[in-house]
Amino acid sequence: MKHLRCAALLLIAGAGSPALLRAADEPQPTVIECAGLTEMVSTPTETTFTLHDQVVVTGNNLRLTCDLLVVVAKRTGDPKATFAKQENFKSLVATGRVRILQNDREATCDRAEVLPGDDKVILHDHVIVRSLDNRFIQTGGKATLYRGELRAVIEGPPGEPTRLTLPPLKDLGPGKDKKTSPTDEAAPKVTAPK
Repeated sequence: MKHLRCAALLLIAGAGSPALLRAADEPQPTVIECAGLTEMVSTPTETTFTLHDQVVVTGNNLRLTCDLLVVVAKRTGDPKATFAKQENFKSLVATGRVRILQNDREATCDRAEVLPGDDKVILHDHVIVRSLDNRFIQTGGKATLYRGELRAVIEGPPGEPTRLTLPPLKDLGPGKDKKTSPTDEAAPKVTAPK
């Protein structure tokens, strides 16, 4: 069965943008595409879009992919209008093979909540946050990423530790040769006493 291709174009106004970790100079439209169905349900104050299958969100400093996406946008204008003006996002909730790319970092998880009004993204279940050069990798059960703070809080599931992987530390032991790590080139030479 051939999948239908759908696209929803949602215009973003200023601070409502889902580019949570870094603001762009001029907000760009957020484009959401999927290979499956899109459903739109409206109330007088908001519109909920549900998108299925191979969902791709592209916006200001953001690329998000997942299996299912539920977007809630605030609406203004005539509450009885079929197509009211979409002002900004209240939330985006992505589930199933979630991958978020921003600048030089990537986050993967089973569920992500993008909350523009709170300036944060909350990642749940099998969370991996890493730099694209793999010099930094953090894993855990839940992560909260804060916009504009260069801050993330990562928690492990009960009874399981979080894990942080960083570049190698130089060997500071006595008698170790300076050439053991390329990061040691600027460090002073340490020699064992005779």
